[in-house]
Amino acid sequence: MLQLNPPLPLNTPKGEGFAHFLIDYGPESDLYWTVFITETGEIWTFSNRDVRASKNITLGRTSPSIPRAAARRGDAGEGRERAVVPLSAKESVK
Repeated sequence: MLQLNPPLPLNTPKGEGFAHFLIDYGPESDLYWTVFITETGEIWTFSNRDVRASKNITLGRTSPSIPRAAARRGDAGEGRERAVVPLSAKESVK
C-alpha cells in the first residue's frame, strides 16, 4: 500500500475524485486505487481498469474517457476476454 502525496485526480464510475492510496497485491493482480469522491465524500476502491486520469490541459489530456460502470470482472464486455482461469486441465476449453 502506498499513500499518494499529493493525491492524484481521477475519473471514476462514481464521479471525479482524488486517489489517496494505491494498493498493489502483486504481479497477478490489478492495481487498486482508493479514491475520495469529490461530490459525495464517499471513499471507494477501484481496480485499475475502472479509473482514468483527469483532464490536464498542460499535458494535452483535454478530454479523457469516462470509465464505464458496467465493466466489471466476469463481464465479457466489448472485445474483452472473460477473466476466468480454469483450475485444472479438465476445465480448460478446447
